[in-house]
Amino acid sequence: MSGQEHEKIKSLLESVPAGFFVDSAWLERHDIGRRSSYYHVKRGWLERVHRGVFRRPAPNQTTSNTLDWKTCLLSMQHIMDYKLHVGGMTALARQGHSHYLPLGSNAPVWVYGNDIPNWLTKLPLNAKLQTRSLSLFSNPDLGLTSQDEKTGNSASASLPWDWTLTMSSPERAILEALDELPDHESFHNLDMVFEGLANLRPKRMAALLKSCKKIKVTRLFFVFADRHAHAWRKRLTAEEFNLGTGDRALVKGGKIHPRYRIMVPAEFTRINSETTDGV
Repeated sequence: MSGQEHEKIKSLLESVPAGFFVDSAWLERHDIGRRSSYYHVKRGWLERVHRGVFRRPAPNQTTSNTLDWKTCLLSMQHIMDYKLHVGGMTALARQGHSHYLPLGSNAPVWVYGNDIPNWLTKLPLNAKLQTRSLSLFSNPDLGLTSQDEKTGNSASASLPWDWTLTMSSPERAILEALDELPDHESFHNLDMVFEGLANLRPKRMAALLKSCKKIKVTRLFFVFADRHAHAWRKRLTAEEFNLGTGDRALVKGGKIHPRYRIMVPAEFTRINSETTDGV
């Protein structure tokens, strides 16, 4: 390796913030092959954390074997250019709805993307990741945000380098969470979430419902929306969206909702007399 090449690669690696990650695909796009990456590990410019995944060493780096999931995802979004986002219950919690959720240290982090590399779920992260594709919406970019839109501040102001996590807005996140019923989420949890969703934006909600490709999710949304009857519910007309036809089974031992024809726990079939569709 010539001195000029050596300095070029060193400069490239120094552009990666200390403690952040790159993978072999990113290195190869910058003409750093596998043999060269091993050389840089030996020189101390990179630290191998998993097969094909490297971290820039940080001056006061801890010796813990676990890696921070936020730093990993920020690296993927801002350095490696993976098109993925945090969504579902995780996005709701990070935007001020955590007090409605029984989340603890073992709560999974929901990550959505179509090109999520296999190595992501194999890293020793400090949270378990649940990965999903972007197949729920016909427009995969609709309803994404990098900020806490309730306050106008960064959703994670403490994150380094002023980078923010790309995540689902509450309107998108609630539909992603509903898609996990009943196998990976509970009606009780979603009921508590809906109680706190008084500030959903009806125009954005309508756009996401029109883009939603799963009739199950659309029907469930209106089951919960009618149950809680927030002010924004009057701005949405259920029949303007694709509710499909026929009854849909969802939970064993449940009852068919009289309006939305989907099987849910019995207590969710009661009609709220205050609920009226928009005009």
